[in-house]
Amino acid sequence: MSQPTDPNGAHNPVIVLVRPQLGENIGKAARAMLNFGLTEMRLVAPRDGWPNPSAGPAASGADIVLEQAQVFDSVADAVADCAHVHATTVRKRGVTKPVLTPEEAAREMATMAGRHAILFGPERSGLETDDVALARTIVTVPINPEFGSLNLAQAVILLSYEWSKSRDLAQPTSEELLPPAPQEELDSMIGQLEAMLEPCGYFRPESRAQATRRTLRTMLTKPAWNHLEIRTMRGVLSALARGPRDD
Repeated sequence: MSQPTDPNGAHNPVIVLVRPQLGENIGKAARAMLNFGLTEMRLVAPRDGWPNPSAGPAASGADIVLEQAQVFDSVADAVADCAHVHATTVRKRGVTKPVLTPEEAAREMATMAGRHAILFGPERSGLETDDVALARTIVTVPINPEFGSLNLAQAVILLSYEWSKSRDLAQPTSEELLPPAPQEELDSMIGQLEAMLEPCGYFRPESRAQATRRTLRTMLTKPAWNHLEIRTMRGVLSALARGPRDD
């Protein structure tokens, strides 16, 4: 049995898979974790032992999670160093504890000191009552009451994503996002389009011309066009105006 460790990501929640059945599902859970910056996985009595050759291909490159995964004999051993334990289940299973949504649980993880562990049960049956009894809170995903079946990786990715929202993960920077184009460029593009439509009779009858122009402008000003998009669109309009090329 491995001993719990306190890695560099000590404030990150620990993902605990309780009696997981398939190596593929362990690998998919590892992939879901690493997508959102989580690397510490703990396995409690995996059915087919560990390591499992089926886990690696399913992890799709999340090897660091699998390589560092620790194996424990019991849930109590796996969460011994954690101050907060959250059990994921669609039912309370007869245990009276605070019930949180994934968003609420993530907020606790971000604000309450001490290590947090999130328990996920076996694929077929989920966590047993004794497993849930060890937890401080129950985390339940709002879900279709007539079909409350999430697979293991889906459950892991939901909790990991909610946790990640409080972290500074990669997002497009302001330099990567072009600012909206000046109004002058937008007006020029609309004017070009109107000039092309005029000889086609698009704005007839005359009694409806003003309303038609207004509707067209309203439609074209809804997107926040940047200058590159406007230049591209004007190129499209120019190509249409020229007609087919001889070559």
